[in-house]
Amino acid sequence: MGQPDQETLRSAPNDTEERPSRRVRIRAFEPEDFEAAYRLDQTCYPPGIAYSRNALREFLRLPGAQLWVADEEGELLGFVIVRRVGRERGHVITLDVAQSRRRQRIGTRLLATAEDWLRAHGVRRVRLETAVDNAAALAFWQKSGYETTGQLRRYYLGRLDAYQMEKRLD
Repeated sequence: MGQPDQETLRSAPNDTEERPSRRVRIRAFEPEDFEAAYRLDQTCYPPGIAYSRNALREFLRLPGAQLWVADEEGELLGFVIVRRVGRERGHVITLDVAQSRRRQRIGTRLLATAEDWLRAHGVRRVRLETAVDNAAALAFWQKSGYETTGQLRRYYLGRLDAYQMEKRLD
């Protein structure tokens, strides 16, 4: 299975930019969304980091996992997968937004939906991982309230370090 948190390399929307169309809706994942989500992930990550179909399916089957998509008139623009881990902890597994639709608050809206669900299910702290060399992603996560809590050596592909980040949801 690929590295579980490569989403943080890809999606770094900027809230100060253009607003998304009112037609963009955040909704629960449906099985027919799978292929579009898989294809989006392939465009968001480089080979070796992008998830295989099997890895993506495994994430969807994890106990406590939830997935939401952003779509506009049937076109999948982004998705987020989170997981409740234990009683009070959560994990952002991936957050993907189509490159042409970044900086339109789509990632922010997906993350807010996921965090609201986690909070409603008793999660008090959520964590994620992001590459140390991705300034845009790091800025997005920091703006979203995440703080760096550690560094994971050679986390991505056995050579690229990652920051572990956390946010308190209370």
